[in-house]
This record gives sequence, structure tokens and C-alpha cells, in this order.
Amino acid sequence: MPRRQQVLKHGSRPPWVGLAAAIWVQTSAGSAYNFPLYSPALKSVMGYNQQLVTLLGVANDIGENVGILPGIACNKFPPWAVMLVGVFMCFIGYFVIWLAVSETVKGLPYWLVIKSMRGLSFQFKVASLEFGDELNVRKKLEFQVSTCHISCVHGTTNYVDCSHALWSVDRMNRFVEEFGFWFELSLLWIALVIATNSNAWFGTSVLVTNMRNFPLSRGTIAGLLKGYVGISAAVYTVVYSLLLKSNASSQLLFLAVGIPLICLAMMYFIRPCEPSFESGEDSSTHAHFVFTQAGSILLAIYLVVITITYDLVKFSNAICYVLVVIMILLMVYPLAIPIKMTLFHPPKKTGPLSGSSENLVQEEGISTQTEPLLVPSSSASHIDSFHDGYGSDVETLLAVGEGAVKKKRKPHRGEDFKFREAFVKADFWLLWVIYFLGVGSGVTVLNNLAQIGIAFGENDTTILLCMFSFCNFLGRLGSGVISEHFARTRALPRTIFMTCALVIMIVMFVLYAYALNGTLYVSTALIGVCFGVLYVTMVPTVSELFGLRNFGLIYNFMLIGNPIGALIFSGLLAGYVYDAEALKQGTSTCVGPDCFRLTFLILAGMCGLGTILSIILTLRIRPVYQMLYAGGSFRIIQSSSDGH
Repeated sequence: MPRRQQVLKHGSRPPWVGLAAAIWVQTSAGSAYNFPLYSPALKSVMGYNQQLVTLLGVANDIGENVGILPGIACNKFPPWAVMLVGVFMCFIGYFVIWLAVSETVKGLPYWLVIKSMRGLSFQFKVASLEFGDELNVRKKLEFQVSTCHISCVHGTTNYVDCSHALWSVDRMNRFVEEFGFWFELSLLWIALVIATNSNAWFGTSVLVTNMRNFPLSRGTIAGLLKGYVGISAAVYTVVYSLLLKSNASSQLLFLAVGIPLICLAMMYFIRPCEPSFESGEDSSTHAHFVFTQAGSILLAIYLVVITITYDLVKFSNAICYVLVVIMILLMVYPLAIPIKMTLFHPPKKTGPLSGSSENLVQEEGISTQTEPLLVPSSSASHIDSFHDGYGSDVETLLAVGEGAVKKKRKPHRGEDFKFREAFVKADFWLLWVIYFLGVGSGVTVLNNLAQIGIAFGENDTTILLCMFSFCNFLGRLGSGVISEHFARTRALPRTIFMTCALVIMIVMFVLYAYALNGTLYVSTALIGVCFGVLYVTMVPTVSELFGLRNFGLIYNFMLIGNPIGALIFSGLLAGYVYDAEALKQGTSTCVGPDCFRLTFLILAGMCGLGTILSIILTLRIRPVYQMLYAGGSFRIIQSSSDGH
């Protein structure tokens, strides 16, 4: 069934207004990075050990990265509807976690489930006087087990040994406590998945929309938007430290209420627009991207400086508020582009000449037979190729050349794939495994960063977290720009940058394992950079290999590698090794390089395997990039098997 055509917003300004709004949404979509900020309070209030906290960290990653449903929804519903789902999930999930951490509702599982057991009493009639004098005096013993009232009554009939009654009460006590503990943990786990899954709904809606609004700048868009997600950890750290005075309960309330309000305010501006087909370093689009990237770098530097300064010098409340206002002004910096376009109207351009590098070229052909390229006279005939209503095969042919005949076939790499068609491709699974090994290793460091810092003798890990966030941002932004440049000028596959990142991670994990003096901050910084490179490079690679039509679904399936890696490497491996070493030291907090040494050595091996697979994938897709970027301009190819 053909999908409903979406109404496009025309003009040159709306895509840039939408991009500026998307930056705020993507920053909000980094709420999962708050976990290291409130996890110590969660651990303290709930009485969890490190392995259980790590298990909650896995829920954090699963929610953030499992985006199959938003991937499907973004092709069937407008962006605002997709974002609205995220708003409700964000509020519900973080509100439940806030109830637990703030102890607003104590004994959370009893409040939800065991409430029905209140007033329930168990009477055990006893004949024996094994209780001794106390039984003779009181005749009746009452046991209050949480909300369950259990009484042991002395009677004359249906005699049961009183020792058995005591044993039954103890067993009931243990059952209620055990049930309450695991139910409470499960409830928080589910709440955390729901809360962070809102990020998938936010991120998918804005990323897919902006990739289609700027189809010739996919790497740049991916690097810019995902860069703001990376730096969001530093944004939240500033809010947590300066505005909320390091109060975990207030931070969770801000996530539950503030983030939904921000996304509701930005929802109207995230919309499909007439695509921008300008490309090249001399275009105004490129200049606007450079301007936006410069603003993001300025924001990142500002955040790092005030975070470090605040850690050394305590500011007054007035200064803290001023610093937060400056941060907000830097975040609205990209709005300067549509404002400039409003005040200074750019000269209207005629359609690009046939054969120019700025033409949107649509190629229909079979690998064994060369067919003429179908070149539109203007970009208008190709607007629908980047939105839900791509149009039927007949309509597309009529739009680009009457009398053309097209025979359906399976798509080739670089064309639009359906999900099931991409799913059976070797390149699809190679890219997934590489992403799983690399990002899974990086997220293990992120989830355990506070404990890693303490193990290495750093009691205050705020600077460490801020450094990881800043370097993660640089890796995301830089990989998008650099890979875009080399793809255009050298037809170099973007996966070669994933190879380089994995090699660096091998070295850094070895340095982590042996805890050499002065390497903690260097290793953390470079792991952050490589984590950002791996994350962002995957995004445009998916769109280039499998097309934009089902990009949201395929991209979100790739993201599943993150939580699976977190579950295996962080939840099972790192948590188990840490708790085992802490047990040897006779404390719940492990100190010393042995706390993570085995974990780091295994992660180094995983990155080594990822390096080998990345080299294989790069060699396989090199011809695809030579085809896509022939002549220094991206050529959008549409498959003849669209299947409407």
C-alpha cells in the first residue's frame, strides 16, 4: 500500500529552522548520559551493589538504542507524531525513577502490588509451650512483616508445633522481602528502558527528517546532530552542578518535566521541507554548515571550561545563573542562519544545468547492462524521493522521462532497499558486528566511568565524565566532516575511519589494563573520540549502502548492537569482574587496576576482531563509493524494485 504523501514546507529557510530546532531535540535526546550522575544516588537509596547498578545501566542503553518502532513510525507518521510518543515516554519513565530516588513513595513495589496484601493475617494455632515464658505471659505473638500482618495464636485445637509457626513466619518474611526487592529492581529497570527509549523516538524523527531535507550532506548532518547528542552529557552536567547543585532527585525531576516541555516547543518546526540540493565547498549550504559547526565547537569548549572551573572555584548563585544563560544563548546560535536569510534574501537561482555536479542524478540500471541516466530538469521532480510519498514507479518514470520502461529487480548497493532485502546482505551484518564490537566496548567505559575513576584513585569523576563527553562530541562532529570530505574527493569508504578508531581503542584498553601513570585522562579522551567516530560513521554509511527510503528502520536496527554490547561487556563482564575484585578486598567499592584489568584486556581483543572485519567491509564497499561519488558529487540512485 502506498504511503500517504506529506505536505512539504517550501523555501530555503525552513530546513535551517528545522535544523536549529533539531539541535535542541537532539541535546534533549542525550538524557541517557545522565545515568552516571544519578546512579550513585540510586545505588545508595536502593541499596544495590555494582553489578545491579550495571544491570540498570544496560536498561539505560537498551532503551536509548532500541528504535525499531520509531524507525517504522517515521515512514508512516509525521515527525511531530513520532516526537509526541517520546514526550509521553520520557515523562512516565523518569517520573517513576524520581519517585524512587526522592523517596517520595517509599517501598515502591509494595505501593504497586503488595498493597492488596495489607491486612492479610496468618494464624498459627500452637499447643506446645516451646516459646517458653514469653508465650505463657503474652499468649499471643504478632509479627509485622512489611504490610502483611502475621499472628501466632495459642489455641487448644488443630495443634501445630510453635517452632514450625516461627519457621513459617521467617519463610514468609524472606519471601516478601525477596519478592519486593526483585520487583522493585524490575520496575526501575522497565522505567529506565521507557525513559531512555524516548531518545530513540526523538532522535529518529529529527535525524530522518534532516537527512531527507539535506540529502547531499548526509555525513555532515549525521555528525552535527549526533555531535550535539554527544555534548549533551556536558550540558546536563552543567545543569546538574550549577543550577541544581548536584541534587540527583532534582535532576530526575528536570528530566521528567523539562525535557518533554522542550520537545513540545520544538515539535512544530521539525517538518519535511523542500530538499536542499546544494553541495560543494563553494555553496552557501556548506558555509552555513561551517557556521553551525563552529558554534557547536564554541559551545563544547565553553562547557568544558566552566565545568572544570566550577570544580576548582565555587561560584555564587547569581554567577551560576548567568553561566547557564550564556550556555542557552550558545545553543540557539544556529538560529542566526534563518534570521540572516530573512534579513538578507539570497538571489534566486535557476535550475542547475544538465550534467552539473549539483544535479540530482537518478540512475536506473542493471549491473550487466548500461542504461541512460535519467536527469531531471530541476530538483522539484525529486522532492518526493526523500519523503514518505516517493510515488509509484509509473509516476516516477513520467516525472523524469516519458516513454521510459523499467523492469523490477533486486536493488544493488547504493539503491533503496527494503528492510528484508538489506537484512540478508553480508555488508549489513558486517557493519552490524563492527558497530556492536566497537560501540559495545566504548559504552562499557561510559557506563562504568565513575567506578573506573575511583578505581584509579580519582574521587571526583565529574571532570572525567565531562572530558569523555567533549571528546565524544569531537569524534562525532569531526568524523562527519572528515569522512564527508574524503568520500567526495577520494571516494574513500567511511568505514576506513571505523578501522582507525578500533585500532586506537585497542591501544587505549591496553593502557587502561596496566594502569600506567598519567594515562587515565588520555585514554578516556581517546576512547571518547573513537566512540563518537564509530557511532556517527555508521549513520551515513547505512544511508549510502541501503538508501534513504527505509533508512530509519535499518539505522535503528544497527543501533541494537549498542545495548547488546552493553549487556554482554558491561552488564555481565565488567560488573562481574568488578564485584569479584571488590569481594576480595572486603568492600563494596573496588580500588586498584585489578578492578577492570581483565575486562579491558577482553575489550581490546574484541576491538581487534572488529578491526579485521572493518578492513574486509572497506574492501567490499570501495566500488560502491567509487560509483556514488564519481565526479566529486553524490549521485542519488533509486532502485527499480520499489514495490508500491
